[in-house]
Amino acid sequence: MPRYAQLVMGPAGSGKSTYCATMLEHCQALNRSVQVVNLDPAAEHFEYPVMADIRELIQVDDVMEDDSLRFGPNGGLIFCMEYFANNFDWLEESLGHVEDDYILFDCPGQIELYTHLPVMKQLVEQLQQWEFRVCGVFLVDSQFMVETFKFISGVMAALSAMVTLEIPQINIMTKMDLLSPKAKKEIEKYLDPDMYSMMEDNSVSLRSMKFKKLTKAICGLIDDYSMVRFLPFDRTDEEGISIVLQHIDFSIQYGEDLEFKEPKELDGEPSNTNFDEFFQDRVVIAGYCTGHFLYRCWVGQRKRRLAALTYSFCLPDWKHIVPRCRLTTQA
Repeated sequence: MPRYAQLVMGPAGSGKSTYCATMLEHCQALNRSVQVVNLDPAAEHFEYPVMADIRELIQVDDVMEDDSLRFGPNGGLIFCMEYFANNFDWLEESLGHVEDDYILFDCPGQIELYTHLPVMKQLVEQLQQWEFRVCGVFLVDSQFMVETFKFISGVMAALSAMVTLEIPQINIMTKMDLLSPKAKKEIEKYLDPDMYSMMEDNSVSLRSMKFKKLTKAICGLIDDYSMVRFLPFDRTDEEGISIVLQHIDFSIQYGEDLEFKEPKELDGEPSNTNFDEFFQDRVVIAGYCTGHFLYRCWVGQRKRRLAALTYSFCLPDWKHIVPRCRLTTQA
């Protein structure tokens, strides 16, 4: 069976560790087994338990303190990631060989790693050799995307990572919960943007004709081919988190190869139950079509009887089987 991975990328301060902690908590509430791996050798603290930590292999502080190297913070981090790329056996040993793994990789914030350096591309290829289905999750801070030209810069950074890594990628605007109501309303146009309209609105500030043509060409590429779109991420909105997770699961086909599992019997349920009599007074129907929400419907005493009790998957992104009941009405 395949294994699944999210590469959580983005500029420094875009909320990658917060995203991992929030997504881990959300999946645990759904009884989904998710692990997190820290790949940032400069991380100081994070709010989630880790399956593996690159700081056990190498740390930026140790590299910077080495008199023979004499690297600064950025050079030290690049050195750490290149050292990590030469020691993928450490990662393989840390991950183990458990099937059906779902792992979030909390990556560093240096944008060079996703534009022209080969380290992250090598990581993707190695994960694919280990039968991982990999999805890139590119985060951008929504607080810096409220102006058109900053938005275009963010789009270009996301597009650069998409072209370099050559994997499915979901682009997310984080920290939506920190925006004011006015800013939230303003940023809605950037979630599904009309690039040509943005160009016209800011044509006055484009004084150079040469750069105006370049900006128009970039906007045309993004708009005509729908290359980059963003999803909002509010850590306090469970429904929004579910939508983001559904997009990611769909891109890596999560759940399509899961084996059928019989649901456990309820405590106190008779071994030889006649379901026609047992469900005559009430029927519990569980399972919402998305697989992320459960609801209960109680049917009172009516002239109905249970014709069949079937168990089925809801959607591919729902790992655990949820019982569903099919009712038929007799005249």
